[in-house]
Amino acid sequence: MLSRLCCGFLMDLKRRQVLRNKMWRAALLLLAASLSVSLARPRFHPLSSDMVNYINKLNTTWKAGHNFKNADYSYVQKLCGTMLKGPKLPIMVQYAGDVKLPTEFDARAQWPNCPTLKEIRDQGSCGSCWAFGAAEAISDRVCIHSNARVSVEISSEDLLTCCESCGMGCNGGYPTAAWDFWTKEGLVTGGLYDSHVGCRPYTIPPCEHHVNGTRPPCTGEGGDTPQCINQCESGYTPSYKKDKHYGKTSYSVEANENQIQTEIYKNGPVEGAFMVYEDFPMYKSGVYQHVSGSLIGGHAIKILGWGVEDGVPYWLCANSWNTDWGDNGYFKILRGSDHCGIESEVVAGIPK
Repeated sequence: MLSRLCCGFLMDLKRRQVLRNKMWRAALLLLAASLSVSLARPRFHPLSSDMVNYINKLNTTWKAGHNFKNADYSYVQKLCGTMLKGPKLPIMVQYAGDVKLPTEFDARAQWPNCPTLKEIRDQGSCGSCWAFGAAEAISDRVCIHSNARVSVEISSEDLLTCCESCGMGCNGGYPTAAWDFWTKEGLVTGGLYDSHVGCRPYTIPPCEHHVNGTRPPCTGEGGDTPQCINQCESGYTPSYKKDKHYGKTSYSVEANENQIQTEIYKNGPVEGAFMVYEDFPMYKSGVYQHVSGSLIGGHAIKILGWGVEDGVPYWLCANSWNTDWGDNGYFKILRGSDHCGIESEVVAGIPK
């Protein structure tokens, strides 16, 4: 009896030892695999020619190039000022049963009498992308829902400086809070830097991405959030209070390709946000998908359409890094697989 117990105990010890050995081998294999993957994907200095060449040699779905020849990397880091996974607005579910969605859609062609749809803005040395994506899409929707009777540029400056609940101004904010602020407090008009268009134009100057331009160089310095001023610039009428435009509703859009398409098709461009990696600032053409580099931060943009390029589905987006970035200020990003979280942070609303 005792011998059988001892034998069973020894066999149990052996089984445990074999199991432990298998677990160690599995762990070592996993570690080796992860190391081989990280070693197979070499590290490059951000914005470098080495990274551009590496991306283009991969022959992926997009082409890289130098968008920031005259910029510090700290400047690029500051541009990504969207805080992801923040507070959510109620989710609006669009009934798509009566909508036959086209294979390709471009809001610029759908609503040609709304000029803001074709506008590319410049956020300057400020992490105000969360405010820009909202102000741009709101401007478009004010025009679309008024059948082009009201065509205004909603002020990124007013949203950036006066929405205390949105976050930290030039140091980052939440797109959902931006749209909620529009419905509760309203936003005045305001055009690009030094445009003198509208009540409160943008006051942070653009910088020169390239060496041979006339604007000052792009550095990570400066970019402090301007003051909230409840009055229009000199000579503009009507008054600040009377210039306000309000939203009737604001909401999150379900993280679903069909729902986002239906929302854009019915109501106009939306604001989206995604995780930016070090390869994204190098985008020039094609359908972007992350292939190289570390995470920089969250970034908000305007999504205005979709399509298919060489068999690859994409979202068509407007960035706020001026027209000398990317494809004349626009880019395409992989659609349908929540790539970099692009389908998880979509926000919209209906004007009053």
